[in-house]
Amino acid sequence: MAGLVVIPDPTASDDRVEALVDALHGFGFDVHRTGGAAVVLGAMGVDADFDVRHIKVLPGVRDVVRITSPYKFAARTWHPDDTVVDVDGLAVGGAELVVMAGPCSVEGVDQIEASAAAVAATGAQILRGGAFKPRSSPYSFQGMGEEGLRILREAGDAHGLKVVTEVMTERQIDVVGRYAHVFQIGARNMQNFALLKEVGQAGLPVLLKRGMSATIEEWLMSAEYVLAEGNPDVILCERGIRTFETATRNTLDLSAVPVVKQLSHLPIIVDPSHGVGIRDKIGPMALAGVACGADGLMIETHPNPPEALSDGPQSLYLDAFDALMGRVRAVGAAVGRDVPEPRPAPVAEAA
Repeated sequence: MAGLVVIPDPTASDDRVEALVDALHGFGFDVHRTGGAAVVLGAMGVDADFDVRHIKVLPGVRDVVRITSPYKFAARTWHPDDTVVDVDGLAVGGAELVVMAGPCSVEGVDQIEASAAAVAATGAQILRGGAFKPRSSPYSFQGMGEEGLRILREAGDAHGLKVVTEVMTERQIDVVGRYAHVFQIGARNMQNFALLKEVGQAGLPVLLKRGMSATIEEWLMSAEYVLAEGNPDVILCERGIRTFETATRNTLDLSAVPVVKQLSHLPIIVDPSHGVGIRDKIGPMALAGVACGADGLMIETHPNPPEALSDGPQSLYLDAFDALMGRVRAVGAAVGRDVPEPRPAPVAEAA
């Protein structure tokens, strides 16, 4: 199927642009409009051998570009400006670096409250935590389910944090959507196409982690499933891939950041916790992620990592996370990225 980018003449009136849209519909294209002052029309859905001269001769057309990549909506060709995802008022992909932090799993009220307070105090903006946990062993801790979601959201609200958490199946979308600001699709579900279609229709931003053996093209094709359902709010997350190297849990592919920035308009963040799986390697890789142009970081923290029910060895102690955020601010400043300053704890209301 053909994908085209139709660029109207900058002087074309709104009526002329709408006439172009009608003409494209007449040729059988599904048309998507983007851009502000500079309008771009994405035309998808007819045979690949369609003769673009039929469109080039239409009044008000400046140029027509054929999209040659297998992903259309994710391609920068069709959307030349960076996408900024709105997470309930928080911009992901803009000038400000976004930091998501918290434990791998929600284990209880005290653990999440301590985590949320520490995460907020550093200036991070999003609280992460798993309520439904995909584990390699069926005998490992599987999460607290909806009770964990409630605990996570209450702690996030109390400390002014947005919430991101994983959804594993289509059946979980409704319940997770009642508590989360962002759906996380984990590495193991990157090519769960039925799930991608459903979250594409669910009305929340989607954080899409790269599969552990996925190429960048396969990753962007998975994003295309969400985008094609009408959800433009996709955040990509590089979390390490499986290679022959055994010194770390995975190999964090930081080269994916500039590659994705060139190929796609979607924001991309880096998860060094899963990328290396070793506590003392997380800081250097987080700083490298900021330096190479990532739009954000996702970092696992825990009040007492040795007692964590999952991923303790790759979770930072809360004071170590606070110290790391100071270094993140320094690197962010060096590469021209805004990083939120620490903020005071909320003042409790008088009884």
